[in-house]
Amino acid sequence: MMSLILRNPHSILAALEARPQDVREVWVPSKALAGSWSQVVRLAQDRRIGVRSGEEGARMGLAGAKISEKEPISLEGLFQEARQRKNGKGLWLALDSLQDPQNVGAIFRVAAFFEVQGILMTQERSASLTSTVYDVASGGVECVPFSIQTNLQRAFEKAKESGLWILGASEHATDDLKSIPRDRPWLLVIGNEEKGLRRLTGEACDVMCRISGTGKVGSLNAAVAAGILIHQLTA
Repeated sequence: MMSLILRNPHSILAALEARPQDVREVWVPSKALAGSWSQVVRLAQDRRIGVRSGEEGARMGLAGAKISEKEPISLEGLFQEARQRKNGKGLWLALDSLQDPQNVGAIFRVAAFFEVQGILMTQERSASLTSTVYDVASGGVECVPFSIQTNLQRAFEKAKESGLWILGASEHATDDLKSIPRDRPWLLVIGNEEKGLRRLTGEACDVMCRISGTGKVGSLNAAVAAGILIHQLTA
């Protein structure tokens, strides 16, 4: 299991709360001992995790922590809640070859904010869950279950068997987001930053939708679009 160096106190606090056994070390220089970093030090000490403070605790003058990466869950585990739900609602995400870790981290943060049930990720041609993803997510990676799969089409089949409908997001879609019914469980698919959804991914979707803008800019950043879609589908 790889170790990550995290610099965002909120991502470190989330790891300390969710899986303290995976937090290897915390260091906070004296000049950083305030606000959220004070909370990090207190919680780490409560969990009996080594904390280096003072100037000897500085690494390049920055506070941080060494944390083992979070383990993904199985595909069956990701969709288990969908099979158990009685009200026919819920939202899951699939990221089809997103390559910018800033976008992936921002999507995890939004997903955690709106209580998305889980995130399906592709193994190839995708950003891995680096320290940047964890820090941008600001704790979101700890809150949202995720599964990493090599075959997105097979994963879609499992999703449909679990009762999910596949909703693709594309600026070229005919249907507007506002027309999408909210009374069913969706697996929302977000495409690559430049190319959007791959052809086979689009063909596997039950429905395609777009976000209709009113200004002169014709497209949105992947993470921004994901935030709008998630908000509307969980409202």
